Amino acid sequence: MQLALSDDLSGYLIAPDPDAPRLTRAVEGEDHTGQPMRISVVEERPLTIFLNGQEIVTAMTIGDYPEYLALGFLRNQGMLANDEVVRGVDYDEDLETVVVRTDGQTTYEEKLKKKTRTSGCAVGTVFGDMMEGLEGVRLPAVEVKTSDLYALAAQINRTPSLYLEAGAIHGTVLCQGAQPLVYMEDVGRHNAVDKIAGWMLSEGVSAGDKLLYTTGRLTSEMVIKTAMMGIPILASRSGFTAWGVEIARQVGLTLIGRMRGKRFVCLSGEERLLRDADPEAVGEEDHKYRRKGAPT
Repeated sequence: MQLALSDDLSGYLIAPDPDAPRLTRAVEGEDHTGQPMRISVVEERPLTIFLNGQEIVTAMTIGDYPEYLALGFLRNQGMLANDEVVRGVDYDEDLETVVVRTDGQTTYEEKLKKKTRTSGCAVGTVFGDMMEGLEGVRLPAVEVKTSDLYALAAQINRTPSLYLEAGAIHGTVLCQGAQPLVYMEDVGRHNAVDKIAGWMLSEGVSAGDKLLYTTGRLTSEMVIKTAMMGIPILASRSGFTAWGVEIARQVGLTLIGRMRGKRFVCLSGEERLLRDADPEAVGEEDHKYRRKGAPT
């Protein structure tokens, strides 16, 4: 298989903009030899999410797509029902707030009292019982071609991104077949997933034929969010946690990790892998595209 040699943004509906001035800042320092240097570092800023008149959470984020982040966070927390009518999503840049308005005035005092600090970077937090909403969830048994996995990894890892520009950030990509569609980044991988969930909710995009690709660890949090979104395949450059694998097997999620070059590991849904590509025909990954968490 011949991997693309140049950056290709064709087919993306949303792709990272590493040149956006609000997302990074140039900082001066010194390198290991004492020489002065100037590098780009990722900005992070607070975003407070309201549901109707109730303050829900303040998240640290890079600040792009705040409306999608708010919608996706509330959806993945079970605070927006499938049949919920969203009347408006109002973002105030000066106040750094997003207000999601619905038909109802549901209160979540008890749910808000019960917080679980997750393993997500940037101090991820979920409310209520982490397993709530997974009862009876069984994802569609969708086959995944290994040729699609290789093609996705090759294109995504070569896409211009904040990670390649400044590091210290996670990426999550919504894909269909071998085509990456929406690429979101944030300081917390949970935020990147929530942005995609918010985009899907806003645009009415179906989940049953999609794959979610992430640069982060395959933890229980990531597996739960993916299952709650109805996406049947989750792939990552990084590794697994035991609970993440256990939940994936429970809900029928195909779970693929440690992807680099021709190598990957599947710990859930192995029977749904369609091995239509010869691994020996896949080139090794160029060192400059390797990300945090890639196996050596």
